[in-house]
Amino acid sequence: MFEALTRLFGKAEAQLDPSDPRLAVAALLVHLAGVDGSMKEEERKAIRGALMDHYDLDETNVDQLIKEAAARDAEAVDFYKFTSGLTQLEMQDRVEIIRMMWSVVFADSKNHELEDNMVWRVAELIGVSSRDRTVLRNQMRGKAAAETSDQ
Repeated sequence: MFEALTRLFGKAEAQLDPSDPRLAVAALLVHLAGVDGSMKEEERKAIRGALMDHYDLDETNVDQLIKEAAARDAEAVDFYKFTSGLTQLEMQDRVEIIRMMWSVVFADSKNHELEDNMVWRVAELIGVSSRDRTVLRNQMRGKAAAETSDQ
């Protein structure tokens, strides 16, 4: 019994299931935010907001998810580890992943060519069409421009 209690209370944080699509999406967003050489505060906020909104997470859970995703991203050598499971999702969910990626890209009002390339590669890997990717890019760029002009 003592061992059971030790296992229960000894874990500071519960580990996420490695096959959880939320972990894969978060890892892709974390990688995307830093692909241009630095992760800006606007990009951090965009990641948190996208994950909280799409997966209905509270701040504690999203922070744990992002922490685990950053660790997984640091270990990864390619995107296959993250994208392979995402191909099983409904198309609507895969399109939403690309929308979240574009929201991170345009969070800082800039679009680096490495960010563009990463979104293109992930979209191809998860089966989102070039047309959908481009439409989403234009929508999110327009939304970011509108938000910037409102400030």
